[in-house]
Amino acid sequence: MTGNGGGAGPARLGWLDALRGVAALVVVFDHSSATLLADFRRELMPEFNTSRFGIMVFFLVSGYIVPASLERRGCVRTFWIGRVFRVYPLWAVVVATVLGLGLCGVVEIRDFGGQSAVTVAVAHVTMLQELLGTPSLLLVLWTLSYEMAFYLLVVALFTVRLHRRSATIAVTLAVLAAASVAAGAALPASALSDRVGTGPLILVGASVMVVAICCASATSPVLRLFGGVLGALPALVLVPFNGTVPLWEGLVILAVMFLGTAVHRAEHGQGTWWRAAGTAVVVVGCAVGSAYRYGDGELFTRRGWIAAFLAAVLTFGAGLAWRRRQLPLPLTGLGTISYSVYLVHPVLLAVIDGTVGRARRDDPALEAAFFAVLLPLCVLTHRWVEVPGQAWGRRLASGPRRKPVGGPERPLLPFRRPCERTRRWYP
Repeated sequence: MTGNGGGAGPARLGWLDALRGVAALVVVFDHSSATLLADFRRELMPEFNTSRFGIMVFFLVSGYIVPASLERRGCVRTFWIGRVFRVYPLWAVVVATVLGLGLCGVVEIRDFGGQSAVTVAVAHVTMLQELLGTPSLLLVLWTLSYEMAFYLLVVALFTVRLHRRSATIAVTLAVLAAASVAAGAALPASALSDRVGTGPLILVGASVMVVAICCASATSPVLRLFGGVLGALPALVLVPFNGTVPLWEGLVILAVMFLGTAVHRAEHGQGTWWRAAGTAVVVVGCAVGSAYRYGDGELFTRRGWIAAFLAAVLTFGAGLAWRRRQLPLPLTGLGTISYSVYLVHPVLLAVIDGTVGRARRDDPALEAAFFAVLLPLCVLTHRWVEVPGQAWGRRLASGPRRKPVGGPERPLLPFRRPCERTRRWYP
């Protein structure tokens, strides 16, 4: 969803790009069909939730590559710089475009329930808005809140040297999801912000996040430890107690991402394939069981979610099995621009809704025309927004190169790597 973590060669990341390409197409179809193929979508959704399929594939890919990006760099500061310059430039362009079109009366800006413009802006800048009781300006932005929570957890685990416990963490989260459903623990959406107030929660959440990132990126070991642990608090508190998806699904989302990490560790000799397979069985079993129980034990009410979830896991497994084979260039190319596809398509749909309106009857030709307009546009946004942003991030992260003080570099230890910028040794 937010691009690859960098560092690996194109051939090694080709299967991940292909998965992102498939996920992006399915998500776009899910949203565009509501405008152009409404009748077909109404029949499809109870059987197969296309949106959940796409985002679960994205979450698995993020879990696979994002922690690896941090560990490859061995430096929290360069990790955050890389994430910020990979995610925010296009996000800023899309948000500014939506606001501009809204001021011109072309699109309709959603209602924020009386929240002030300042609190809405702060919540969105953190990308945790969906976990801070603030509706997302664009529907697709909700997934970025869970991605950001995952980033904070990954940094925290890396800081306290528990980052290789991915399988254990995935299993724990999945079991907690199942246990919450079995115990009937169903919190209302935004339960925490309703109790303490959205404004104070946004202020505290944003402050904690900024302080945590700054401290975790510092050179002092004490500050790094403090920042890492502090950064885990928003994720551990907001996902279960203030998410807009049910409690069990928020936990499943995090479990799915850590499952992706467990698979990466198995592939790179940091764990066994049996352990990764066992983790997958537990996560899938708990997720499906939670969805079934959440539907009052009626498979009919949740079968679309269950079918999509199972298909996402199988799709990721198929991509993993084909990771050493040559994949179609159009599919990997689509994966390269998948973040643009993910963020730009709702803007185009909002323009259609605000001008010509939704189709009165299903028209596959209009659906094909929508993709024909969207994909070239995303090639441009990737080329002129994403690529320059990533280049700026790399330049800022690299900084001036200096020789390490005190003799030659120490040998690379399992949990210690030199920061790319300062060459200091980080856990």
